[in-house]
Amino acid sequence: MVNTQRQIAPDGKPFTLVTLKNAQGTQIQAMDWGATWLSCRLPLLDGSVREVLLGCQHPQDYLAQQAYLGATVGRYANRISQSRIEHQGKTLVLNANQGEHQLHGGENSFDKRRWEILTRAEQAVTFRLESEDGDNGYPGNMRVEVTYSLTDDNRVEISYQATVDRDCPINMTNHAYFNLDGINHDSRGHRLQINSDRFLPVDSQGIPNADLTPVDGLSMDFRQPKTLSQDFLQDEFQRQVSGYDHAYLLDAQCLSGDKPAAHLWSSDNKVKMSVFTTKPALQLYSGNFLAGTPARDGGTYENHAGLALETEFLPNSPNHPHWPQPDCWVSPDGAYRSMTVYQFETN
Repeated sequence: MVNTQRQIAPDGKPFTLVTLKNAQGTQIQAMDWGATWLSCRLPLLDGSVREVLLGCQHPQDYLAQQAYLGATVGRYANRISQSRIEHQGKTLVLNANQGEHQLHGGENSFDKRRWEILTRAEQAVTFRLESEDGDNGYPGNMRVEVTYSLTDDNRVEISYQATVDRDCPINMTNHAYFNLDGINHDSRGHRLQINSDRFLPVDSQGIPNADLTPVDGLSMDFRQPKTLSQDFLQDEFQRQVSGYDHAYLLDAQCLSGDKPAAHLWSSDNKVKMSVFTTKPALQLYSGNFLAGTPARDGGTYENHAGLALETEFLPNSPNHPHWPQPDCWVSPDGAYRSMTVYQFETN
């Protein structure tokens, strides 16, 4: 018997799940609660199908996790120090949800709301959300749309567009966790390459505590492919946050979205994922605090069960306008647009 309670969201209505399929047999699934990316099932050359995305067994299980599994994150991804933004002589006070800081837009933010399904087709779905003035401390009314598209060459394209009626900083991302080996494998066995020569050091709360730092000679260097385990916890940069949880400023050539920002390989070399984005930075998170998160098989995940490659502006960037990246503020006469692509190949 199906437990229908597992299908009911906090607003008393059922979750709506949307499955996209392509000509190769790849399937991805998303739901309207949090505009969440639930699943990515990839056919391998041996005829098997591999799930490469971390997720929960039932939709309602997503309400019981703190890891933002597959969620659409906004208005502002990553951390804002002291939950305050200084801008043009004024102080913007945001709602704190990680001690005195704000993480991923606040306590009851975009990942915890029902999005309207605006359009849906066999290989694309668009979700829309209205965010009112003052939402988690952010100014202006905001309308945001997120589109998931699955192409026939196994590209999962996630595009964002938003408008506001007052100046507001915006930084949307998706918080998918990947394990290209499938379930029950330590993701630190993956090889990773990031096209970046600078990263942001952070304190124990993930707040940037230094300027952009060259990766040369450090454990943070992923300019050439290496496993995450190779230099894991080898210096104080990682020990501050129990592993990798750092933003990399991408090479300028990546900003067009045509040059890969990163490549990730499964430990058995059967799956490769390339990341393309129009955002200036990429946050590498090695799943250091995943333990206890509800898992797809009905159990719970262990630490490092998956890793996140979040495309975004640098954390706390509204308070660092001197950093070499585009302006994160959007005005009423402009619009926010960005795109990230996760392309999968099988060997």
